[in-house]
Amino acid sequence: MSSGAQFHAWAAKGQGQALEAFDFDPGPLGDEEVEIEVEHCGICHSDLSMIDNEWGFTRYPFVPGHEAVGRVVTVGARAKGLKAGQRVGVGWNRGSCMHCHQCIGGDHHLCGSVEGTIVGRHGAFANRIRAHWAWAIPLPEGLAAADAGPLFCGGITVFSPIVIHGIKPTQRVGVVGIGGLGHMAIRFLDAWGCEVTAFTSSEKKRDEAIALGADHVVPSTDSAALAKIAGSLDLILVTVNVALDWQAYINALAPRGRLHVVGAVLEPIPVSIFSLMGGQKSLSSSPTGSPATIAEMLAFCAHHDIRPQTEHFPMSKVNDALQHLRDGKARYRIVLDV
Repeated sequence: MSSGAQFHAWAAKGQGQALEAFDFDPGPLGDEEVEIEVEHCGICHSDLSMIDNEWGFTRYPFVPGHEAVGRVVTVGARAKGLKAGQRVGVGWNRGSCMHCHQCIGGDHHLCGSVEGTIVGRHGAFANRIRAHWAWAIPLPEGLAAADAGPLFCGGITVFSPIVIHGIKPTQRVGVVGIGGLGHMAIRFLDAWGCEVTAFTSSEKKRDEAIALGADHVVPSTDSAALAKIAGSLDLILVTVNVALDWQAYINALAPRGRLHVVGAVLEPIPVSIFSLMGGQKSLSSSPTGSPATIAEMLAFCAHHDIRPQTEHFPMSKVNDALQHLRDGKARYRIVLDV
């Protein structure tokens, strides 16, 4: 049944195509959904991957956008805890079943029926978006709405491992890649109290890494430099999506250390079990995070005055913004203003 309403969006009509103005009828609002008037939406590299169908499951026409911030305009009959006018954000996921073991246990993002915001549905490069009430996370006071969008995907992606693995302020953590994900990871870990080592392939980013909060900077492709820090790091967070000298990074881990990958590395990672076994080391990965962890991250950001480093484009210049990201010029996250 059609609702008669029209959402105004920007969509790719085919693989890799430029976005065009696109109107669609979202249908009736679900009882447990809220409708949000989008004010700002971050651009994530995953939006490019979906536009280009790199992962093989994009459906066209495709409206990207999964780092949305805006105000609730309509509340479904069974939606809880939200009211019209409240400012919220929606990230990579926009719903889950709310009754499986994972949802009941607080791991909603691991639900077998979790609903991606831009997977099989239209995203937030639009004037409005809908989400289940539990996935529309209120922004705390003191957090700038214009820059908060990237926290709902990129931010939670690097914040979640800190929580999952119980990282302590006394631990030494490495961050591979100083980009859209990595720059937020450095800021989080610095505020957390950790000794932070940044790994970068660009010498130009050394000063930027220090300004973000890194205590040390190591060239990510320098075998000799990597050898010098062998056995020193409790956690290495890999935020890039390219193949690395994996053994060198495993060697850099201290006993019980962990190599945790959040970048979408497409090639298999070859690992000798003996390189892990002797030091009781681990290799792991994670997606984004649960609604509760997202809320915790937002509160942490508000308390420590942490925000992503952003560049802003009007929504009408979305194709210019996407090209800016494709060209590797973003420093470090792009936000579209509606």
